[in-house]
Amino acid sequence: MDNSEHYKWGDVCDGWHLATTKGLSVIQERLPPNAQEVRHFHHFAEQFFYILDGKAWLEVNGEQFILLSGQGMHVSANTPHQLKNTSLETLNMLVISTPPSHGDRTIIEEKDV
Repeated sequence: MDNSEHYKWGDVCDGWHLATTKGLSVIQERLPPNAQEVRHFHHFAEQFFYILDGKAWLEVNGEQFILLSGQGMHVSANTPHQLKNTSLETLNMLVISTPPSHGDRTIIEEKDV
């Protein structure tokens, strides 16, 4: 992380681009307690979420999952999903996307659910 490009998202979350190519993105993200991303989907990118430390709540296409350290989950393209840290501890994880997901996100409004 020390020599990777850092960015902030959602006001309180951090991300580091560990690897970025035309076909692959590997990002390490840190979410403090109660942080979350918006429900969305990617038209082209499929993703794998891998939990390094902490506990994640992941909703995928209406189904809810709890992921603990050492666990991961694949999310296919065009699949609505949302990740949250509902615990009292910081969540650290890897988000692996192919192709890279930046610029390929459609937010799902609550009224669309």
